[in-house]
Amino acid sequence: MDIDNELLKNLDQLHTTELGVMRIKRNLSLNTDDVVDWCKTKINSANAVITKNGKNWYVNVDNCTITVNSYSYTIITAHKKKNEI
Repeated sequence: MDIDNELLKNLDQLHTTELGVMRIKRNLSLNTDDVVDWCKTKINSANAVITKNGKNWYVNVDNCTITVNSYSYTIITAHKKKNEI
């Protein structure tokens, strides 16, 4: 099974909770009200690296990591990447 394709095929099922919206906006300093659409765009971008670990997908793109539950397609959180030394 192609992990990348599985998430990309189901982008229309992507969603999050109200608390998820607040958490993602705070963590990434986003100035948008449509966090789900913002995440869909990032996940679908050509430079997105999608990996699966356990029950979650991790999408590394544009200096941030988006975490998505692989069963419910819920965006759990997103974080800016920490600078590596």
